[in-house]
Amino acid sequence: MRAESFFASHLVFSFNEAVVTMAPHKDRRAMVDRLKHHVKNGTLKQVVRGVYAVVPSGQDPEKFRPDPFLVGLAIRPDAVFSHHSALELLGVSHSLWNSVTLFSARRRASLSADGTTFSVFQNPKQMNATGEVTLGTQKAERRGKLLVVTGPERTLVEGFRRPALVGGFDELVTSAAGFAVLEMKLLLELLERYRTSRLWASVGWFLERFQNEFQVKEDILTRCERQKPATPQYVERDSRGGMLLRRWNLIVPQVSSKAIEPHEPQP
Repeated sequence: MRAESFFASHLVFSFNEAVVTMAPHKDRRAMVDRLKHHVKNGTLKQVVRGVYAVVPSGQDPEKFRPDPFLVGLAIRPDAVFSHHSALELLGVSHSLWNSVTLFSARRRASLSADGTTFSVFQNPKQMNATGEVTLGTQKAERRGKLLVVTGPERTLVEGFRRPALVGGFDELVTSAAGFAVLEMKLLLELLERYRTSRLWASVGWFLERFQNEFQVKEDILTRCERQKPATPQYVERDSRGGMLLRRWNLIVPQVSSKAIEPHEPQP
């Protein structure tokens, strides 16, 4: 394939993609020289090692910022975008982050480019155990590319599992309240996979708080309540103080979100 045609359909791409598609006989050395030439003349920008972006005509390569989600996909072609990145791709996030978070078959050290941090986590073992790494995921279109992203149910569970990666408790609750629908059967299946009392309680409280919005039946809440922690736990680990949600044995941060019900302060 000619470079012009490849660049038109690959706004952000990895070195390996370029070799497979454009290099005769898979000549990697020749492809290195070819890409260096396009970087030098301003057609391409090297975002991070092994990842390139096509620079729009007339733009300064130094000032050009490629779509961070496409960069994430080039870093890990098997990416499952998660946490706050999922909230953004699903269109419900209440803030923009200069961070992209994703799951992949292999973890890698965080890296930064153009002011964005890319965090790649290994697929949770609870999903790998049965080979269903895409459980609770869906497709999201991004500038002509289809990305795999955790859907509403899994994003909610992953968010309560690691609140810091979604911007904290308040950001998660406020954003997740904007989901159009939650599939209860899938949500319960995900909770069964993780088998964590804190997650059961966190999701149970969320469903209780938005019971009317998501048409949650009482038996779902009862099932979650049965799995709650035996003693109060912080929804955000290493927290201090907060509000006790008695039914769920959860202590949540002192936040201004309207999502929080009447509570009892903790010392």
